[in-house]
Amino acid sequence: MTSDTRQALVVRGGWEGHSPVEATDRFVPFLRDQGYAVRISDSLDVYEDADLLGSTDLVVQCWTMGRITREQTAGLVAAVRAGTGLAGWHGGIVDAFRGDLDYQLLTGGTFLKHPPGFIDHEVNLLPDRADHPVIAGLGDFRVHTEKYWLASDPLIDVLATITFDADEERAHAARIPAVWTRTWGSGRVFVSTIGHKPDDFDVPEVRTLTERGLLWASR
Repeated sequence: MTSDTRQALVVRGGWEGHSPVEATDRFVPFLRDQGYAVRISDSLDVYEDADLLGSTDLVVQCWTMGRITREQTAGLVAAVRAGTGLAGWHGGIVDAFRGDLDYQLLTGGTFLKHPPGFIDHEVNLLPDRADHPVIAGLGDFRVHTEKYWLASDPLIDVLATITFDADEERAHAARIPAVWTRTWGSGRVFVSTIGHKPDDFDVPEVRTLTERGLLWASR
């Protein structure tokens, strides 16, 4: 390993329903092909290792629900603010550590609910963000998976949305962010709400924008 080898840290665990090992294993070979040395952790204790995080270019997190300590949150937030990238998908990033406001401010969105089961729905890319490197050259596409309703920070850079039609709970249709980026200090954050099950990444557009998101977020 040379000193200029980029470093990626995959942090995975929490609720097993989101297949944290199988899902992240789909992207480890890609990162290695892109020149990263990949370290994998099944413990949140790595977020307290300032030296490790300071030398990490990209954290890929897939950790649904679970508990995080104040020290772990502070370590992750400080690392991203200093330039370490953070990326993830679905519940592994926006349904993690419920109630930790500092973490939710970092990611820019938090899961609230979803309709039962898997639903066919369209993901719409924002035309005015069509030149963003995460979605450049892609078009709208359809998925059959969970459809996330979430609360989001108005300062995120939304790249794609999904639509919830009016129903007995909602008087009007609503467009909800599905893919976004943000900056936090000197660091970058990438989030996609798509990826409940590993075969969601068999959809070419999902795979492509996720891979691009990992690279975009990296230092």
